[in-house]
Amino acid sequence: MHTLAVETSCDETALCIYSDQERVVGDIILSQAKVHFPYGGVVPELSAREHTRNLLPLLDRLLKETGFDLKKIDFISFTLTPGLILSLVVGVSFAKALAYALEKPLVPVHHLEGHIYSVFLEKPVSYPFLALIVSGGHTDLYLVEDFGRYLFLGGTLDDAVGESYDKVAKLMGLGYPGGPIIDRLAKEGKPIYNLPRPMIEEDTLNMSFSGLKTAVRRLVETQEYSKEDLSASFQKAVMDILERKALLAMEKTGVRRLVIVGGVSANSELRRRFSELSERFGFELHIPHSRLSTDNAQMIAYAGMERFKRGITAPEDINPEPNVPLEVFGREWS
Repeated sequence: MHTLAVETSCDETALCIYSDQERVVGDIILSQAKVHFPYGGVVPELSAREHTRNLLPLLDRLLKETGFDLKKIDFISFTLTPGLILSLVVGVSFAKALAYALEKPLVPVHHLEGHIYSVFLEKPVSYPFLALIVSGGHTDLYLVEDFGRYLFLGGTLDDAVGESYDKVAKLMGLGYPGGPIIDRLAKEGKPIYNLPRPMIEEDTLNMSFSGLKTAVRRLVETQEYSKEDLSASFQKAVMDILERKALLAMEKTGVRRLVIVGGVSANSELRRRFSELSERFGFELHIPHSRLSTDNAQMIAYAGMERFKRGITAPEDINPEPNVPLEVFGREWS
């Protein structure tokens, strides 16, 4: 059984041909980082324009590279929500057009579900497990009881971790995307600045990062700081919060398996610290390879395949929505 997966939730245009037997037949991804670099963040209109421009050429390239006959596709899987609405509209319209032309079913996928199952592309994880999703748009903790059974435990009340990295990088004039730059600079500095760690001591799995970002802005405005030391200080504060909330989630649920996914899971300090934490406290840790941490179509294909096997498809007139909670996703048509 084969699927063609389409991912356009933000600023990566990605396609994947995936088989439940052969696994990844072909995979292609095009980043828009250079397009958005001058603005220090993703511009929704530009992102949608780039998706529109690139989807057909990328599909043509994917088919030529793999020699795959598109008529052998059994269904089309695609990101329906959440994401930038203009970018989602482009991807969903593309998927619907292909499904209509090929007379194949549509299988919508929740973007966060895709991220959660990115680790399964490398190695299955036993249920139940905790999922910490850290990306440009999300910082959430879920209890995953089985495929399609998700319990939201808590998340950011304001800014996502990835967004905070980008905004802090912009404040310091470091460029975009900010996460890899701050991660690199932090290795050259020391965490000498006393930055806040909002909600870290509260008995809740919710988080907040806006106050941390504001503290960085105030320090930058003094013009008396080291970019390396401030990067190290900011990154340490973020990791302290994530560590505390992950441990608290284990304490509250009794679950000792942790999956960390999303773009920020590619961060080298996050990987180092959680690896040490896993050894110290004896819990099972799963983080996908960095190429699967960021947005990609492989994860959408895997989740789509699991939904299709369970007989879950959607009507031809389905439309994207910017932010449907994962725990209620698809109930009206599953």
